[in-house]
Amino acid sequence: MASATTLKSHFPAYIFRKRHCAVALWVTAFFAAPLAQACATCGCTLSTDAATGYSAQSGWRVNLEYAWLNQDELRHGDSTVSPEQIVNHPSDPLLGGGEIEKDTLNRYLNFGVSYHPNADWGFSALLPYVRRDHSTFGVQAQPFSPAEIAPGQLSSTRVSGIGDLKLIASYQGFLPTHNFGVLAGVKLPTGHYGGENEDGVVVGHPVFFNSGPMRGQALDASLQAGTGSTDAIIGAYWYQPVSQDFDAFANGQLQAAVSNHLDTPGADFRPGNQVSVNLGLRYEAHASWVPQLQLNLLHKSADQGALADRPDTAGTVAYLSPGMSMSLRDNLQAYGFVQVPVYSHLDGYQLFPRWAATLGLSMAF
Repeated sequence: MASATTLKSHFPAYIFRKRHCAVALWVTAFFAAPLAQACATCGCTLSTDAATGYSAQSGWRVNLEYAWLNQDELRHGDSTVSPEQIVNHPSDPLLGGGEIEKDTLNRYLNFGVSYHPNADWGFSALLPYVRRDHSTFGVQAQPFSPAEIAPGQLSSTRVSGIGDLKLIASYQGFLPTHNFGVLAGVKLPTGHYGGENEDGVVVGHPVFFNSGPMRGQALDASLQAGTGSTDAIIGAYWYQPVSQDFDAFANGQLQAAVSNHLDTPGADFRPGNQVSVNLGLRYEAHASWVPQLQLNLLHKSADQGALADRPDTAGTVAYLSPGMSMSLRDNLQAYGFVQVPVYSHLDGYQLFPRWAATLGLSMAF
């Protein structure tokens, strides 16, 4: 059986490079939306606004949030798969093989600032710092050989840097209660992006593999700190007391790329559109601590372009997210959530997290 290095002669370069879980890295929600990096499978749809409680109060708020998720389970549809299945039954039969990924460990530090000049309007910005470790055994030709998942065949790299900036405007002046609002905004390509086309030409400013047989090759475009795209964002949210002690909320959002820096024919990339819906309850019987439960739903369409792994990037996932917020003092809240996947339907073969966690601080002034 050919090694990962010799397989370059049997597979096009864009196939040999990292075939990622592109439904799996768009992390931690802001106004109920993923941070936009590539993720229906990552458990990154937590609604931070709902976690700290929607408000019509004017003033400033600063959020600092840490999100952790480890994608270490290979899945197809709604079930786990083995390396043998990936190689002998590839998502694209014309390839004659498939990539065996090992894991992708994601850590995000998200800094958000919001300003409400009055009860009707709000303006927010969110900037993530991305730290991502990814490892893969590379593409293996059929038939599967256990030798190809030996430690010496493992290639790895680390992404560290600023991600893509989000700017959001919201309006909730439709009702006297100010408990229904709409939002619109943009995601800007502030993070490093890029890839390597099928001719081996590097575009943008990508991170490269730094160890293993794939050392020196560019990491896939969807695993970089940024996507290189400008995305339009629209959405709506609602919250309402439903009893003396319980508040309910619902929100939804659509995010879609409208322009791409990676637009050269043969070296183009466009991230798939995303639709997210979040539902939840907050138990408000205690002023200083609020148990909560969220249901987070996300659908992502396939990435497009020569640098995209189209067969393995779309999917629909659902997470159940229990958590709690606590008032540390009058203007300072802390919150923590664990997200557990309860449903997945993934196209192709993708890495999937068994759970994810988010911790945050929110200060109003």
